[in-house]
Amino acid sequence: MDWTFPERWSIPKFPLDELSDSGLTWATSHLSGLTRALSRFVAGWIETGTDLLLLVPPPLVILAIAGLAWWVAGRRVGLGALIGFAFLWNLRLWDSTMETIVLVTISTAAALAIGIPLGIGCALSNRTWKTVGPALDMMQTMPSFVYLIPAIPFFGLGAVSAVFATVVFSMPPVIRLTALGILSVPRELIEASDAFGTTPMQKLVKVQLPLALPTIMAGINQTIMLGLSMVVIASMIGAGGLGREVWRSIQRLNAGEGFQAGVAIVIVAVVLDRITQAMARRARTA
Repeated sequence: MDWTFPERWSIPKFPLDELSDSGLTWATSHLSGLTRALSRFVAGWIETGTDLLLLVPPPLVILAIAGLAWWVAGRRVGLGALIGFAFLWNLRLWDSTMETIVLVTISTAAALAIGIPLGIGCALSNRTWKTVGPALDMMQTMPSFVYLIPAIPFFGLGAVSAVFATVVFSMPPVIRLTALGILSVPRELIEASDAFGTTPMQKLVKVQLPLALPTIMAGINQTIMLGLSMVVIASMIGAGGLGREVWRSIQRLNAGEGFQAGVAIVIVAVVLDRITQAMARRARTA
């Protein structure tokens, strides 16, 4: 059966697409100066970080990553990081791996700088939560490819648009889990701190945040994983790194290179995941 609207019906279509286009056009025209400055700033950090990592001999970087993993997560993870990154070097994917790590690091740092204060605000203010909560629901259900659409008019093709899209896509978990961690602090401890005459800031810094730290670390872990997945998707708009290798193999129908780049992404993801999980366990037992 044909379920399209008959012509005799006089119900007009809500112009959501036209309103979206108009809003995006207005924003890009009125905020162009800010976005250009922000683009230059972020591009500078990306180029500087990538150049610094590529200046260091790969064996030293591999030993540093393995040493960090050993110290934070134990011997098994340290040896796994050593073998995994040495394997990436052997696959001739070292430059792409370093680009991916820089993109994920910058995106995660920006997402945490915005998300953790928002999560604290949501925990301390019910009005803030009612405002931010629906936006988080929309952000987490929106298809990831949609985030690439507004990034291009603001920042153009390239790594800066990838960082913008990744920050927006990966921010919701750390906001939710920061708020959840603070709200999960036992009421008895809150009442005890109030009885000792602590100020709201002292209570937040000395009681709520330390007890919420394991949950916040879980949110950081999820943000890093989402950031890594989005950086790969953002290769469609010109981002570099391992995502570019995957996208290039799809365009050339080269299954071997695509599988190789996919394995490299898995190695980076597993190492980052194990390190952040170990940091969360340490925070839980501290």
